[in-house]
Amino acid sequence: MSGNPGSNPIPPEQQEMPLIEHLLELRNRLLKMVLAVIVCFAFVYPFANDLYLWLSLPLRELLPVGQTMIATDITSPFFAPLKLALVLAVFAAIPVILYQIWSFIAPGLYAHEKRLAFPLLFTSVILFYAGAAFAYFVVFPLVFGFFTAIGPEGIVELPDISSYLNFVLKMFFAFGVAFEIPIATVLLILTGATTPQDLAAKRPYVVVACFIIGMLLTPPDIISQTLLAVPMWILFEFGILFGRLAYRRVDDASEGESDSA
Repeated sequence: MSGNPGSNPIPPEQQEMPLIEHLLELRNRLLKMVLAVIVCFAFVYPFANDLYLWLSLPLRELLPVGQTMIATDITSPFFAPLKLALVLAVFAAIPVILYQIWSFIAPGLYAHEKRLAFPLLFTSVILFYAGAAFAYFVVFPLVFGFFTAIGPEGIVELPDISSYLNFVLKMFFAFGVAFEIPIATVLLILTGATTPQDLAAKRPYVVVACFIIGMLLTPPDIISQTLLAVPMWILFEFGILFGRLAYRRVDDASEGESDSA
């Protein structure tokens, strides 16, 4: 392979693989992702009804005595647990999905990029699960407690199972994505789109943006908005911290490669 060793040539694995082989490799990775979701769904679906009862527990515990959830659509008792099982299957298959993505892109990465890419992928999975767990164990009890206590006197609360499922899935997704802020921050720094110093200087704007996003992604109450905005801001600060560390590691690795060349 010709060229200056210090000019970051394309890795040999990427050079030797034609476009057709890239597409075949991509197809095989996608099929494995789909298969992982199907396998997880096969394990989860038999427990779909029990899982829905567990998922609705934060709300059912706060309903007045004698009140319960209802199904306003005749197909809801079937499709609501089915939808939950499918979403949980995708959640459970996320490690396999990200591993397949990693296996596809890893041959085209350099050594110092691989050292950072895999920890970022692994951390993104943990943060997404942590966001969903935070929503279930912290946010739901507070939000549902607020909603069930603020209603007019004499109004019977009978939440629909499909509406409840759509609400909690939206909250899971919102908090799961919000908890990815450190990963997004580190990637912005590593790609050169910004620097830790620039992000730190924009902190006031980020705090305002966190509360705006919290307002858009959560119900119209100050509790859920704050419970999303404050963790987003804290995670942003962690992102700057880890971005600085990763930035230094990349600089050190680049200098090492230049010296070896």
